[in-house]
Order: sequence, then structure tokens, then C-alpha cells
Amino acid sequence: MGACQSFREMCDREKNTNVHLSLPAVCIVWQTAMIILFGVFMRYDHESDAHWVEHRKHSNLTDIENDFYFRYPSFQDVHVMIFVGFGFLMTFLKRYSFGGVGFNFLIAAFGLQWALLMQGWFHWLDADGKIRIGIENLINADFCVAGCLIAYGALLGKVSPVQLMVLTLFGITLFAVEEFIIISVIHARDAGGSMVIHTFGGYYGLSVSWMLYRPNLHQSSRLQGSVYHSDVFAMIGTLFLWMFWPSFNSAICDHGDGQHRAAINTYLCLASTVLTTVAISSLFQKHGKLDMVHIQNSTLAGGVAAGTAAEFMLMPYGCLIVGFCCGIISTLGYIFLTPFMEKHLKIQDTCGIHNLHAMPGVVGGIVGAITAASASIEVYGHEGLVNTFDFMDKFKDMVPTTQGGHQAAGLCVALCFGIGGGIIVGAILRLPIWGDPADDNCFDDETYWEVPEEEESIPTILQYNNHVQNKDIAESNFTMESESRARS
Repeated sequence: MGACQSFREMCDREKNTNVHLSLPAVCIVWQTAMIILFGVFMRYDHESDAHWVEHRKHSNLTDIENDFYFRYPSFQDVHVMIFVGFGFLMTFLKRYSFGGVGFNFLIAAFGLQWALLMQGWFHWLDADGKIRIGIENLINADFCVAGCLIAYGALLGKVSPVQLMVLTLFGITLFAVEEFIIISVIHARDAGGSMVIHTFGGYYGLSVSWMLYRPNLHQSSRLQGSVYHSDVFAMIGTLFLWMFWPSFNSAICDHGDGQHRAAINTYLCLASTVLTTVAISSLFQKHGKLDMVHIQNSTLAGGVAAGTAAEFMLMPYGCLIVGFCCGIISTLGYIFLTPFMEKHLKIQDTCGIHNLHAMPGVVGGIVGAITAASASIEVYGHEGLVNTFDFMDKFKDMVPTTQGGHQAAGLCVALCFGIGGGIIVGAILRLPIWGDPADDNCFDDETYWEVPEEEESIPTILQYNNHVQNKDIAESNFTMESESRARS
């Protein structure tokens, strides 16, 4: 702790938020690098290549059996979640809506390109050294980006766009490595990403935030809050995420019963979470009033926790129990844990990602481990057990109890990569070269955006009508005075 404090003090000096050269340079150079790398490595897979016609005839297939028609509806839903859901959820700050939705757009657009490459090198590199890209690659790239957007939630309003690009570059790299270890090496199942996406992204962002701790952030406290219309915009993001989360958790499941079951499980978890969130929010607020922060965020925690066990036989009542518990844990986290972490652990979590993503992600990992360990042939059937847990090839002799241990190991890997990687990346982002704002200049769009001037006053219809009536009265009086003078 002492070494970290000394490092912070060494890096703290007068801030210069001018990114006139650094931001264009980073964007142009990195996009040029993407073009070169895509030219060298990226090719269409057999289902998106023009040779599909020949492959289709040779394999006696029809166009409707192309994976595009199975996966694209889910991809579309996930894509909306990434750009609209996450983006609008971050518009709750009264003076940081441009930064919330705009920088979300920037992170996602760069991150998905880098994710296609990183995940391709680990999972889809063929014998020719080429990455074959199809619709499932696009879904997985969006998943990868989600981890970085979650991390951004902890840093919202406190970092520069250049820092966010660096955060994304390292975040995508770490994600690809931990995902490969968890899914391919350890052989854990995590269809909806409770461990791989939410646990990693949550603790990655929290660790970076700890390294970037601002002791004088209270100087910007006047802007660290919402207003009526900003909360309404954020609620739009919540509703998009809530509606499409079943697609998120089922997008890459096996066609058939696995995908079907994942959508049902997530649907029920989300519904249960809403009621318990409302209950706890009302219970702990003065006069039983609801806090919009809880409704915007904690109502989504059930979808996070359902991710790992989404395709397992969790049973409908089990889904309701998971959602019930997550609503309580997440809402209490906003009420008690977030202030505690800022005061005692020096972790400033702008969006409360610890309560929405990190803790529910851990809960999801635990639920997945327990559900996997208790799986049986009586519940799944032999073929169902093999198909659900992919007990094939070198894992054909694995039993459910062992699989439960592998699930727990996967959760530990996600935690280690999130915390360890976040500390390292946070140390890099602490360097005084990235154009981040001063402590008294955070949460304000004017630092990095051209913000239109606000009109001093906008006349209401009532004011306009009064103005017209007064004008009519004045004209009437003027006419009467003129006639009076004419008579005299």
C-alpha cells in the first residue's frame, strides 16, 4: 500500500487535458495497424465465403442452414446491448452524457476489431495461419468488448479518451488470454460470461480505479450526480439491457435445448431480481421511496448471475432463487458497500460496477460450480450430460463433480486476471502523459467535447399565451386612446 501511494504521488502533477495531437495519433495509428493485421490474418469462414455455394451443394445443405440465420438475431440483440444499452446506462451524470455514450461508442468500435484478432489467434487460427471469421466471431468480439465497457463504468468521468483506448487495448488482450485459459484449458462452461466477462471486467475496472485514486475528487462533487432527465436517459439503457439479456446469455449456446434453456433461465432470473430490488430499495430509503440508482442497475444483476449456469438444468424455481438473492446483494451493495469502498479501500466506483457486475458475476460462478457438480444422468440424460458439459475428446472421462471443480477454478482465474491485470494497467494509466482531467474538473463533458451553449430560458406555452394576451391588451388600449384623441 505504501509503495502504491508513493507511485501515485510521483505521477501526480499539474494536469493538461489537451488531447489535440495524442487522441488523433492514437486513433489513426491503431486503426492503420488494424487494417494491416486484418489484411494479413483475417479471411471469411466457409459459411460467409463465396465458395459456400459449392460447399452447400457438396454437403447437401440449404441456405437456411447457414449459421448466419441461426445466430444473427442474437448478434443483433447483443450488438444493441453493447452500443445502446451500455451507452445510455452511462448517461446518468448531469454533465457527462456525451462522454458516457460517446466514449462507449469509441471503446466498442476499437475493441471489437482488436477482439476479433486476439480471439482469432487463440481460437480460430487455421493451418494456413489465417483467422476464419463468421457470425459467431462477431458475437464473441462483442462479448470481449463488454468486459472493457464494464471497466469503463468504474472510471466514468475521471479519465481521458486516450486512457480509455489504452485501457481497451490491454483489457481485450487480458480478456482473450483469460478466456482461453478458462474455456479451453480448464474446460469451464460459461455461456453468458458471469466469470469471463462480468467478474473479469468488474474487478479489472475496480483495480484500475484503485490505482487511479483521486484524493480530492470531492472538488467535482457538484457534478457527480444526476438530474431528472439524465436518469430517464439512463433508464432507457437499463430497459434495453434488461430486454435483450436472454439473447446475450444464449447467443453462443448450442442450437436446440441449450439455447432455449439459457433464454428461459435468464428471463426468470431477471424478473425475480426486479421485485427484490424494489423491495430492498424501498425498505432502506426514507419514507419508502425508491432510489433510481437501484432501479437502473440492480434490476440487471440477475442476468449477470445467470450467465455461467444459463444452459444448465438450473430449473425455473432455481432461477427465481438466484434472481431473488442477486437483487438483495446488489441493492445492499449500492447502499452500504460503495461508500465503504470509497472511504476505506480508496476505490472510487462511479457506476457501481462492483454491485452490478463484479459481485453478481462471482455469485454466477459459484452457482455454476454448484449446479455442474450436482448434475446427474437422471436429470440430464447421458447424451444431455455429454452435450451440455462438452464431455468429449480428452474430457470424455470427466464426471460432473470434477466439472464443478473446474468451474470454481475458472472463477479464480477470472479474479486473478481482473485484479492483477487491473493493477498493472492502472499503473500505466497513472503516468502523467494521457491528458486526464484534474480532480476539480471531472464528470464534465466540456473537458473533451464541444458542448452547445444552454439557452438561458425557454418560454413555456403558458408564458407565450400570457405574452400574446398582454400584447392584445396593449394594442386594444392603444386603439382606444387613438380614437379618444381623434374625437377630442
